[in-house]
Amino acid sequence: MASDACPCGSGEPYSGCCGLYHDGLPAPTALALMRSRYAAFVKGAIDYLIETHDVSTRASVDRAGLAVFCRDTGWLGLEIVDTVRGGETDDDGIVEFIARGVTGGKPFAQRERSRFRRVDGKWFYVDGTFKR
Repeated sequence: MASDACPCGSGEPYSGCCGLYHDGLPAPTALALMRSRYAAFVKGAIDYLIETHDVSTRASVDRAGLAVFCRDTGWLGLEIVDTVRGGETDDDGIVEFIARGVTGGKPFAQRERSRFRRVDGKWFYVDGTFKR
């Protein structure tokens, strides 16, 4: 992957992909938000991760723990498994993905089915269930 390629795996340059959302442009779909959140984990964009967490679950986010996790993880890639709704005219959506990385020398593959909702034209991550 080229050094300027977006970590989300889109094949686009970061500045024309998730970088746009990290700089303040609202993600147009649940999938775009999910990809941008993965890229934020890779880049250590903690404020973005918290700001895109739904207000109903935002208080449960451990900022310090999140920062350590981002810093100590080597990210290896993102695979989108499924999407349900979450389009530009929907108010909710689901994105199932597998995020791969290495933390503490141990490789992992986190498979999660995440729920998203759109409020006032902006998408937010609500929560997710982990799958084996």
